[in-house]
Amino acid sequence: MKIREATFVTGAVSMTGMPVDGLSEVAFVGRSNVGKSSLINMLLGRKNLARTSGTPGKTQEINFFLVNHALYFVDLPGFGYARASKRSRAKWRKTIANYVLERAPLKLVFQLIDSRHSPTELDKEVMLLLKESVAARIVLLTKGDKLSGNQRAKSVDRTREILKSFHTEIPVILTSSKTSRGKKETLNWVRTLV
Repeated sequence: MKIREATFVTGAVSMTGMPVDGLSEVAFVGRSNVGKSSLINMLLGRKNLARTSGTPGKTQEINFFLVNHALYFVDLPGFGYARASKRSRAKWRKTIANYVLERAPLKLVFQLIDSRHSPTELDKEVMLLLKESVAARIVLLTKGDKLSGNQRAKSVDRTREILKSFHTEIPVILTSSKTSRGKKETLNWVRTLV
């Protein structure tokens, strides 16, 4: 898949503020500071289209990026950010759950997990939630440039084992926003599934 054009369209705080044109959507979900915005920028070949920050919890809206006038990449707020209020975290969890379970144009969900660590309990909760979605699912392990070759293989194997324990076999792709590792494979899945 070749990215010719990508533009920010809207940031929605609820299901009612989302586009209604029926174009297919590809969502990116993961813990706060896992690198969703950086990965979206890398995939789209743009530096600052999706806003990035070293501060967890920066993305507070569901951001829609129109790609090639044909589909949306959707940057969901990070979950699990400890400094957000309990009420705020609960609200966003509900919004994210509603989105991945009920949004009709959603065709593919990329769950992002930090490759340097074992999937957390929260990551596992999201894996189970996504099992209920009709959208296709793929795990993207982020920050792969920070691991050695042996560590990279272990990270992929570890994630596959956890997915297998949930009776789920889906692709696991090691990525890096810095080196563009996994870009071609990830975009190929978008083309194939969307």
